Amino acid sequence: MPFKHNASRRHRIGKMKFKVTNWAEYEAGLRRRGSLMLWMTPEALSSWQAPKRTTRGGQPRYSDLAIETALTLGLVFGLRLRQTEGFLTSVLTLMGLDLAVPDHTTLSRRASKRRLPDRRRKHQAPGKGHVHVLIDSTGLEIYGAGQWLEEKHGAKSRRNWRKLHLALDAGSGDIIAHVMTDQDAGDASQVKALLDQIDAPIGQFTADGAYDGSSTYDAVAWHSAGATVVIPPRANAVKRPDAGPSSQRDRHIAAINTDGRMKWHAATGYGKRSLVETAIGRYQSIIGYRLRARSFGAQQTEVA
Repeated sequence: MPFKHNASRRHRIGKMKFKVTNWAEYEAGLRRRGSLMLWMTPEALSSWQAPKRTTRGGQPRYSDLAIETALTLGLVFGLRLRQTEGFLTSVLTLMGLDLAVPDHTTLSRRASKRRLPDRRRKHQAPGKGHVHVLIDSTGLEIYGAGQWLEEKHGAKSRRNWRKLHLALDAGSGDIIAHVMTDQDAGDASQVKALLDQIDAPIGQFTADGAYDGSSTYDAVAWHSAGATVVIPPRANAVKRPDAGPSSQRDRHIAAINTDGRMKWHAATGYGKRSLVETAIGRYQSIIGYRLRARSFGAQQTEVA
């Protein structure tokens, strides 16, 4: 198998071959990939208009559902706000629905307002089982001078980026929590913010070496006291003299020093961490590596 301990003889490992036996189902699946089917549920139709406001202030015309629908369509099809307005108008006309479409100014203004996460939409584990949480982060480009301009003309680049922190359920592959920060925020500093969005108890928490530290262990223990934390310690890590006998990090260090890092990977199930990297790859291949919004609030809405 193409793994780390096979790196020296990887060129001798043959490529896996898959033979398709159900051609009819395979071809039907390929055709369905190009189909375009849009529908509106009765709940969406009844919730398109904003509910009547009970507090002081102006009465909004469109609900959050309408704004989110328009922004999602524009993001998926790579449209700007004006083109999104026209696209949604034509789609509703073809469907024979008499619904007002938010204009591009309304979409821009509503997207810049950050809303707190809805607790009803937070992840709930099926039954009473525990969740195996995988976390990682990636960078998303934003507007500014590019690397080509800096290399070609020697201009100082204004290029910045945002960091997207994701928490994944290893059992279902669903993204159950996310946080977007600026480029200077450390990975370990966002662990508590991610765990605050997860209501289900955590059975195991797995992350890479960037999250190694007492703050991560404390955040996981605060959320779920009996959770197993699997984080590879640094190569020069040593046991803490003031740590108790139940320190998980010290047990990881002792196991790696005794059996080696590869056996520790297999014993702890650390290989499942690749699932969160796959999720990040899916996100960037479908949505892209770059944020189009300019303000930080609108960028948070775009990521969500």
